[in-house]
Amino acid sequence: MNDIERALKRPFKRNELRSRTQGGKKLVYITARSAMDRLDEVFGPEGWKQEYFRLGDAVMCTVSCFIKGQWVSKTDGAGETNIEAEKGGISDAFKRACVGWGIGRYLYNPAAFPDGLDGPPAHWATQKGYDEIWAERDAQGIEQFREDLGKAA
Repeated sequence: MNDIERALKRPFKRNELRSRTQGGKKLVYITARSAMDRLDEVFGPEGWKQEYFRLGDAVMCTVSCFIKGQWVSKTDGAGETNIEAEKGGISDAFKRACVGWGIGRYLYNPAAFPDGLDGPPAHWATQKGYDEIWAERDAQGIEQFREDLGKAA
C-alpha cells in the first residue's frame, strides 16, 4: 500500500463520525465535508475534483485525483434521499465515490463499530490502532507481512 492509499484509508477521529439507525442497525458514517477535508489533506485543494451527472434516476459522482501527473477517477452513485432528496443524493453519490478511493471504507465493516457510536470501536478502526498496525507492518517488511497473511488465509 502506498502513502497516498494509506492516508486516504486512515480512520477518522471520533468527533468526525456520525451515526443513525437504519433497518434496525446502528450505522456509523462520515459527512461529505469530512471526505472533502481528507481529499484536501492528501492532494491539496487543487489536486482533486468532483463531477456529477445523472444515470436514470441516480445521481452519479466522479471524484478525480491528480496522481503522478495524471487524473485518476472513481465513480459511484446514489438515488435521492428522503431528506432534501436532490442534495442528499448528491452528497451520498460523492461519499460513495470517495469510498472507491478508500475514504471511510472501514465503516462498512460491521466489526468496526459493533454498537455504533454507543460503544468502543475496534482497535484497528481508530487512528491510533491503524497507525500501530502500519508501524508493525513497516517494521517487519511488507513481503513478510504478505507471506504471513497468506498463511492465515
